Amino acid sequence: MKKLLILLGSVLLSISAPAWADVGRDDAAAIAQRVSGGRVLSVERAERDGHAVWRVKVVTGQGEVKVIFIDAASGRTL
Repeated sequence: MKKLLILLGSVLLSISAPAWADVGRDDAAAIAQRVSGGRVLSVERAERDGHAVWRVKVVTGQGEVKVIFIDAASGRTL
């Protein structure tokens, strides 16, 4: 039974992995940096309106902290 649960968990993880494969963490950080002109503070995986996104926190040259959402499939800013 334990082996079956491990196998099932592995299958579920492998099915969900492609949703994050199109635009990686580094790509999302680069996009947010280019769009904002700021310095990236953090990058986290998230969901927004049922879609996979990257939540990128940046600080601008004026010291303003902004959160930029990057679509994980297309790389577009939301």
